[in-house]
Amino acid sequence: MTTSFGHAHTGFAIDPKIHIPRFRGLRPSHSLLLSNRVPVFSSSPSSSNSFIVRAVSTPVKPDTSKEPKRSKVEIFKEQSNFIRYPLNEELLTDAPNINEPATQLIKFHGSYQQTNRDERGSKSYSFMLRTKNPCGKVSNNLYLAMDDLADEFGIGTLRLTTRQTFQLHGVVKKDLKTVMSTIINCMGSTLGACGDLNRNVLAPAAPLATKDYLFAQETAENIAALLTPQSGFYYDMWMDGERIMSAEPPEVVKARNDNSHGTNFPDSPEPIYGTQFLPRKFKVAVTVPTDNSVDILTNDIGIVVVSDDNGEPQGFNIYVGGGMGRTHRVETTFARLAEPLGYVPKEDILYAVKAIVVTQRENGRRDDRKYSRMKYLISSWGIEKFRTVVEQYYGKKFEPFRELPEWEFKSYLGWHEQGDGGLYCGLHVDNGRVKGTMKKTLREIIEKYNLNVRITPNQNIVLCDIRRAWRRPITTALAQSGLLHPRYVDPLNLTAMACPALPLCPLAITEAERGIPDLLKRVRAVFETVGLKYNESIVIRVTGCPNGCARPYMAELGLVGDGPNSYQIWLGGTPNQTSLAKCFMNKVKIQELEKVLEPLFYYWKRKRQSKESFGAFTNRLGFETLQEMVDKWEGPDLSSHRFNLKLFADKETYEAMDDLARLQEKTAHQLAMEVIRNFVSSQQNGKSE
Repeated sequence: MTTSFGHAHTGFAIDPKIHIPRFRGLRPSHSLLLSNRVPVFSSSPSSSNSFIVRAVSTPVKPDTSKEPKRSKVEIFKEQSNFIRYPLNEELLTDAPNINEPATQLIKFHGSYQQTNRDERGSKSYSFMLRTKNPCGKVSNNLYLAMDDLADEFGIGTLRLTTRQTFQLHGVVKKDLKTVMSTIINCMGSTLGACGDLNRNVLAPAAPLATKDYLFAQETAENIAALLTPQSGFYYDMWMDGERIMSAEPPEVVKARNDNSHGTNFPDSPEPIYGTQFLPRKFKVAVTVPTDNSVDILTNDIGIVVVSDDNGEPQGFNIYVGGGMGRTHRVETTFARLAEPLGYVPKEDILYAVKAIVVTQRENGRRDDRKYSRMKYLISSWGIEKFRTVVEQYYGKKFEPFRELPEWEFKSYLGWHEQGDGGLYCGLHVDNGRVKGTMKKTLREIIEKYNLNVRITPNQNIVLCDIRRAWRRPITTALAQSGLLHPRYVDPLNLTAMACPALPLCPLAITEAERGIPDLLKRVRAVFETVGLKYNESIVIRVTGCPNGCARPYMAELGLVGDGPNSYQIWLGGTPNQTSLAKCFMNKVKIQELEKVLEPLFYYWKRKRQSKESFGAFTNRLGFETLQEMVDKWEGPDLSSHRFNLKLFADKETYEAMDDLARLQEKTAHQLAMEVIRNFVSSQQNGKSE
């Protein structure tokens, strides 16, 4: 069915500069049948640069008895003319907010509508903008523009996200077009930073001039380009149709247009996404062996460069099915680790990624958004069936997964060689919030030395391409503004993360970013109480709701908001982010955390194996034993700290003492102190007799 446009039908002249694509639903072979409602568009002289929908044609009522249920968002997408209507109309009104369909659609443009939940009375609306920066790369020009926009149109701060992007909070509706167009003109973008499509593609932020790192970053950028929407809605909305884009590599264009295995919608403005885009958000990360700075197993697709003995990239291992989001008290929702899918030669990676995306597009659930991520499809089907279907769109069999070394978390903080004569400097930013003196100093340095920067998946920032002569003055300036070398930052802070949560996030149940500074100080105090050293640390992540934006389900200690000032406690993640945590306790009030943490840290200090991390310790002991420790806790034995009495024994004596102590539910040190006290007491009694 086609839609007629013309003066006789609408009474308005059609602006010849506006291209209105034919509206298409999914192909008949889809598991989801779309309704036949097709919007009719016209453009009035008073708003020549916007699309305005005047009516919706209603042909013969379709047989709905066989039509599967679809979520509201699916209907909004179908009727939007490729993510335009009614957002285009809503942006022209004087109201400070936009309606429900437009609120869903603006996400595809990289923005969320928010209200300040600290305020009482009438709602104060604003918008959060999120950029899209593959590999976390931010040019000098874009950084300075974002810094200016934060002051002029935002709340005076920038936030670095866990997916290597900026978030700009507090933009009011009337300023949206100015802010968006400024970002685009500075060669930035917010297109697809939110919404049901591929989000920002992660890669290691380190600007290392090695073949594998460069290849990983190039691949991430190519995947981001491959999966960028093509229908022009973003530029129509914010740039009056003018596209400002860099040239795409020919291999990206070729892979996108290839339809030899039925992946594309022929003649559609969105050859990969179609009118409905994906069932839910989609996340991709690319890295090199050992480098798990990107939390590789938490992504829908995790891609690992595989090189030969000479360091020459040959292909990629592919993981699929990771994801963090879940819903409280709904056990059928869960966090999940990605699992191996297979190996592809390097020239095939774009085709393999496209095949995976299309498999999710065609088969992911569109009736209930709680279950729409690809992890639920793979969990339902099993990896073997999923692989078989992907191979049909890929046109080849996957090769066996290549063996990989152990993963390590790499922060890239401090000063490092790039390998090309230059230096880079990784700076820790608490919770990714750039503000105050730090913001001012960063701008001065980045502007003075014309530096490009990169954002890390741990909410930190990397200054790139620094000449050796600049190191001393930059170090001095950073230190004066509180941006210290990592050796001067509390180790607990270096790996901690929190989501923004209250006051702006509409999903937040309780605090995260605003609460974590005090939380980390309290954890440090507990460490000191139980005798843990200052240089010891654990990975702590806090979120204000179960959606898991700061990836708390991979933490050694994850706190997930489940009520006002209340958290679930998750234990069992590992420092290299390869183990999924489990929920240990529910509804723990923030003021009572020490009652849980003190016994856990106390026994970790005393019962851990050599170099055993806190997460590995909790996994080895099991939750039943840990719960007993918490239930029976009466406070730490501080006697050993009071007088600093050190005990020496041979291994055999110590093990015998430790065995006896276990029978009495004590530590070897506690039992030894009792023996000594009893001995001293008996000797004193003997003398007094």
